[in-house]
Amino acid sequence: MIVYHGSTSIIKTPDVNHSKRFLDFGQGFYVTSYRKQAERWARRKSLRNGNRPILNSFEMETCDLEKFIFLNLHDNLSAWLDFVCACRKGGSDYCKYDVISGPVADDDVFKTVDMFFRGLWDKEKTLSELRFSEPNDQYCFVSQEALTTILSFKDYKALDV
Repeated sequence: MIVYHGSTSIIKTPDVNHSKRFLDFGQGFYVTSYRKQAERWARRKSLRNGNRPILNSFEMETCDLEKFIFLNLHDNLSAWLDFVCACRKGGSDYCKYDVISGPVADDDVFKTVDMFFRGLWDKEKTLSELRFSEPNDQYCFVSQEALTTILSFKDYKALDV
């Protein structure tokens, strides 16, 4: 399976230590199976740091996921909501896993999540209001061993701003 990482750098040898900690699934190396999603990430990062957006492509050996502790949050939005909020608060439960997968709490979705995060809505209300405008996904590689075993660099493409 081909997955993508949007950046302003060519990343032939990814590592789990260069991301921020307070992300959806904690600190790790993030990829998506949606090319357009990764291109948006690259362009957004480019706007912040002024460098050219780069789309990195990787081959992901999905059969190797079973060798690691893998948390799939795609089919359980209640668990996903709890997990994302815990990670955004600085929790470290993500460290129990090698790879975590689920939807993205992008800007539009996070407005809804934030209502729960701040205690303004209960979980039932929040889950009823969640709307993902486009299909999306993210895989967060938390352990370096899983990352180097499952992902291999394929190529990169410099994008227009």
